[in-house]
Amino acid sequence: MTTPPARASLFVLGIGAFLVSADARVIDPLLRAIADDFGLRVESASLIVSAYTLPYGLFQLVYGPLGDRIGKLRVMALALALFSVGTAACAFVPSTQFALLAFLRFATGAVAAALIPLSLGYIGDKVPYEGRQIALARFMSALMAGQILSSTLGGVFGEYLGWRGIFYVFGGGGLLAAAALWREARRFPETPKPGRKFSLAPFVVLLQRADARLVLGAVFVEGFFVFGGLAFLGASLKDRYAFLRYDQIGLMLAGYGVGGLAYSFLVKRFVARLGEPGIFLLGGTLLAMSFTAIALLPSFWAFLPAIVVLGMGYFTMHGTLQTRATELSPEARGTAVSLFAFCFFLGQALGAAALGRVIASTGYPVGFGVCALGLLALAVVVQARLRNTKKT
Repeated sequence: MTTPPARASLFVLGIGAFLVSADARVIDPLLRAIADDFGLRVESASLIVSAYTLPYGLFQLVYGPLGDRIGKLRVMALALALFSVGTAACAFVPSTQFALLAFLRFATGAVAAALIPLSLGYIGDKVPYEGRQIALARFMSALMAGQILSSTLGGVFGEYLGWRGIFYVFGGGGLLAAAALWREARRFPETPKPGRKFSLAPFVVLLQRADARLVLGAVFVEGFFVFGGLAFLGASLKDRYAFLRYDQIGLMLAGYGVGGLAYSFLVKRFVARLGEPGIFLLGGTLLAMSFTAIALLPSFWAFLPAIVVLGMGYFTMHGTLQTRATELSPEARGTAVSLFAFCFFLGQALGAAALGRVIASTGYPVGFGVCALGLLALAVVVQARLRNTKKT
């Protein structure tokens, strides 16, 4: 029996993931409030969603190889320190300078990009494959908690304290988390790999493999439809039911994270009974059902079970793709996971922009219906391919 390698705490890694995930999604319940403050339409204000997620995806390509070369923990600690500065700066943007807010969100997304993919690569380095999906689910519970708390806090700040205050909170928390990560980097030093100049060659090699193209293409489509629709859930509730306060909307959106937590408790049973292809199909089916229910929403009360199912469906689908991604290139997991995250967040950024146009021209029901159909088609196609695709 081999002794597992010493590694940084999943809890400490989870703190960074929590902050990044909360910062990314805190905008959802605040989008209407931010739009009103800057005198914009919701569709125009949604630019700050893409302004964060687009660089988040693009910069994955830099951090993966960098983490492989000099150490994932060190890179994450420095990135989180810069993230805290950029996040706090958002609180000081005047109401006449929306472009400045968009720029700061772009810069923050660029440095936040290091946290989650490098954490996934680090876990892949330290945890054997047979136990990795469970370890990843525990790590992802921090992201789920971020989803829950960000929606709740976003609603509370939007209703009572002003949307700017939340960025002070995340900025200060980021500095503390950066210090904790740096301490872990010193406790568990990583062996540097031979230095090489940045090259696209490893990414090209991955894209030449059918199994990699399947995982990367699937996560792009998943990000496009799931987060393209998710960005507008808060605004849709406010526009459909004007009597709802922002704090109430934030609490309702927190159901997304509750569904994710339910997945984290059930994942071990799912893996044993359904296998990876079955888990993926289940996740896509739950997502399609929830977006359909939200599109046809008969009352705001019906949103509550729908958002819980949506969260469970997303983490059920994404967990399978994420586990596969950590095994695409065992010799350079940071690089492989960074390409995976690049495709995922590129899908998110483009999805928010595209769904914004659909919703502006046809309304919320059609936009959410498109998400349901796209995710169901993805689940059916990829589930069949996964049955015939080896994990390596």
